[in-house]
Amino acid sequence: MFSIAALVPSPPMLVPELCGRAPASGADPDDPVVALRTAALDAAAALAAVATRWTVLGTGERTRNYGPATTGTFRGFGADVVVGLGPATAAPAPADAQLPLPVLVAGWLRERVAPGVSIEARLLAADTAPDDCLRAGAALRAELDADPDSHAVLVLADGAATLTVAAPGYLDERAAPVQAALDTALRAGSRAGLAVLEPELCAQLVLDGRAAYQALGGLFAADPADPRVRTLYQGAPYGVGYDVSVWQPCGQEGDGR
Repeated sequence: MFSIAALVPSPPMLVPELCGRAPASGADPDDPVVALRTAALDAAAALAAVATRWTVLGTGERTRNYGPATTGTFRGFGADVVVGLGPATAAPAPADAQLPLPVLVAGWLRERVAPGVSIEARLLAADTAPDDCLRAGAALRAELDADPDSHAVLVLADGAATLTVAAPGYLDERAAPVQAALDTALRAGSRAGLAVLEPELCAQLVLDGRAAYQALGGLFAADPADPRVRTLYQGAPYGVGYDVSVWQPCGQEGDGR
């Protein structure tokens, strides 16, 4: 049974070692990286409190699935931090240095807050059509609801990377209103607001999480109302839009709707 979802971004700066710091250092709460990292860990902890089986939804160069035996490393991003999608085994798989960032970050979050959890990761190709994203999310929901065990979904998605001149994609004047509309939709859990993201414009704005955002909307498509959302972080440090939030179906215990 699907119980809860969390949305987090996947920048490498979430991992302290990639910022030149040990995991326990650099705890200045005014540091935007620390604030983002803390929120991401809190969101993952919310999943861990409910379910020991997670499915990751993210975006990649092509559609591909990864099982709990998957192991990867952040070596290509500056530090050989090895992470896995499942508990350690006697004969772990070799660490894949080419693993996509959403899978690596999901593994890092799992190891930090829920080392006993097993993850299956499903990446959608970045150019997946909106209707196909919606169907992917809806199909995952039906699959999880058919299992009596409690399941969580972790969505890895980044917003526009063209919000300032310091952003990875430089400044695009069209990015601010698109990101503002996306931020509003995410805070409200608006399925309609996510569905209208336009693939070609998002690609031009380096809004890499578009397909994953729309699959997140599909995850709740069968519900009678938009999900209940608790936003833990929303901002654009370094010119990239990030959102961290916890999503639950309407009508669940504790939901006032």
